Amino acid sequence: MQQAENGGEEEATVDVQFTDLPNALIACKVPEDLFNEGNLKTSFEALFRSFDPEVQFQYFRSFRRVRISFSDALAAAEARLRLHKTDFNGKEMRLYFAQSVHIGSPRLEPPKPEKQFLISPPASPPVGWEQSQDATPVINYDLLCAISKLGPGDKYELHTATPTTPSVVVHVCEDEHGDSSAPDDSDQDDKPRPPRPKIIQTRRPDYSPGVKQ
Repeated sequence: MQQAENGGEEEATVDVQFTDLPNALIACKVPEDLFNEGNLKTSFEALFRSFDPEVQFQYFRSFRRVRISFSDALAAAEARLRLHKTDFNGKEMRLYFAQSVHIGSPRLEPPKPEKQFLISPPASPPVGWEQSQDATPVINYDLLCAISKLGPGDKYELHTATPTTPSVVVHVCEDEHGDSSAPDDSDQDDKPRPPRPKIIQTRRPDYSPGVKQ
């Protein structure tokens, strides 16, 4: 109350802090009989109605939890202070403040205009945006000409080595005559062609029907 008398700005700050306090508690690991017996439920609710007559209860049987919603955050804090870790029906009752989520607006606002281009497809392009033209592919004709002149086993140095970078060298693989039916320049010569390796199949083992398993 003393901060409220100092000025309107401080009073607004106190109100924001007060409304941010949770006004609900979660009772964890409550007895299973609480969800079945009416008398036990009545005595359980009476513990919290002494702090707030308008308190509301939500029972979650699968989780063995009860949500207790108060009309005042101070009543929820006092109930948690007085009843936390107290005995109820032979078991220790544990109370925790419920997590509250504050949303600035009840409606889902559209994204900012400067962020709409991230949507695929975008709703509208940003101001000043223009379609970029595809660049012309760069073809190194000197490199293609040098490689075309290389023969099997030759090499061509693309980049000379420096103290900090290695050299880049293109090596042309030697010609392997693996297919006798394919035409080759060696047909013009009288050099004998190496024979193709023959694939030997694995022999199937003999089957003996007289052998007993």
